Amino acid sequence: MGEVQKKKAINYQKLLESEKTRSEDYLKKLKYLQADYENLKNRTDRQIVEAKKYCTENIVTGLLDVQNELELAIENSKSADSKEVIIEGVQMTLKKLRKVLEQEGVSQIDCKEGKVFNPKLHHAVSATEREDIKECLIVEELRKGYTMREKVIRPSIVKVAVKSSKDKKSKS
Repeated sequence: MGEVQKKKAINYQKLLESEKTRSEDYLKKLKYLQADYENLKNRTDRQIVEAKKYCTENIVTGLLDVQNELELAIENSKSADSKEVIIEGVQMTLKKLRKVLEQEGVSQIDCKEGKVFNPKLHHAVSATEREDIKECLIVEELRKGYTMREKVIRPSIVKVAVKSSKDKKSKS
C-alpha cells in the first residue's frame, strides 16, 4: 500500500469517527427531544383533564345562588300571606338566572309571530296552509330556543304557515 493510500485511509478513518460522534450527538438530542415531547404531552393531558373537571365552575356558582333564592322563596311562601310576594321573589330569581346564562353567552332566539322560518334556528312541528303568504312564516312559538355564542344549543319549536299547495299548483 502506498503512502497516499495510507493517508486516505487515515482520513477516511477520521471522517468515520467524526460522523459516528456526530450521529451519536444527534441520537442523544433526539432522545432528549422525545422525552421532552412525552413530558409535554403528559402535562397537557393532565391540564385538559383538570380544565374539563372545573370548566363549569362559574356557571355552577351562579346556579347555586339561584338555588338559594328558590329555597328562600319556598321557605317564605310557607309564611307569606300574599301571592304577590312569592311572584316577585320568583321573578327576581328568574332575572338572576337569565343573568347567569347571559354571562355564559346564552341568548334567546328571536322568534316572533310573522318572522320568516329558519330551519337553522327553528324546528317546525306543524304547518298551516295559507294563500296570503309568500314564504314560510312563524305563527306561534311553542318552546323557546337558545344559542350559546353563535351555536344553536336548542332550536325554537314553532308552528308555521306555508304557502297553499293550491297556489303552488296553479303557478306550475
